[in-house]
Amino acid sequence: MRYDPPLEEARLLRRYKRFLADVALPDGRELTLHCPNTGSMRGCMPEGAPVWYSTSDNPGRKYPHTWEQVETPQGHRIGIHTGRANALVAEALRAGWIPEFRGYAQIRPEVKVGRSRVDFVLEGEGGVEPCHLEVKSVTLGVEDGLGLFPDAVSERARRHLEDLTERARSGLPAALCYCVQHTGIESVAPADDVDPAYGDAFRSAVDAGVIVVAWQAQLNAHEAKLLRPLPILGRAD
Repeated sequence: MRYDPPLEEARLLRRYKRFLADVALPDGRELTLHCPNTGSMRGCMPEGAPVWYSTSDNPGRKYPHTWEQVETPQGHRIGIHTGRANALVAEALRAGWIPEFRGYAQIRPEVKVGRSRVDFVLEGEGGVEPCHLEVKSVTLGVEDGLGLFPDAVSERARRHLEDLTERARSGLPAALCYCVQHTGIESVAPADDVDPAYGDAFRSAVDAGVIVVAWQAQLNAHEAKLLRPLPILGRAD
């Protein structure tokens, strides 16, 4: 996924009202960005950190500039735009990069199923049952390169896991993909200390046969792209 034009750089001043952030431009002017992240963004807001933003040409937007990336004190890039996770995974699915999901002829995004929407329904040929795939963006990195999800209590994420678990227990394909938008993360695990109920739901999903993968994104001012798979920790086994 290429940024056209490339992202522009600024310095983070503050995030506030959840969806807004003020930054300082290289010439000293201040600019308000839209912050497309509903989580706590723990570890994603170092004071004065370099940030990168995109600009929309839509005249109807109140805040045409969108916060996309931030750099940690250790020099790692984090993609804070949670909406990019689905686009990155869609690109990888269509290119056949993720082995677990190769062979599906059709990729349908945002499909209404029961009480919620499924991020992707992957459909095969010859009577192959569709696979329901949920995507979660991982940005919380802690010690030793460990990435955790979620970064705040998330009943929605837990509900998605429960839906996948129910499907897997009925013998139908179900999957979860952690899109790791943090270049310093080396492995992924459920954040039990943050949301114990999510951790329990994660292990129940794995036990039920839900396919769980994690892929890390390469991030810079010109593009974002899923680069490599990462190990997943915290399973019941």
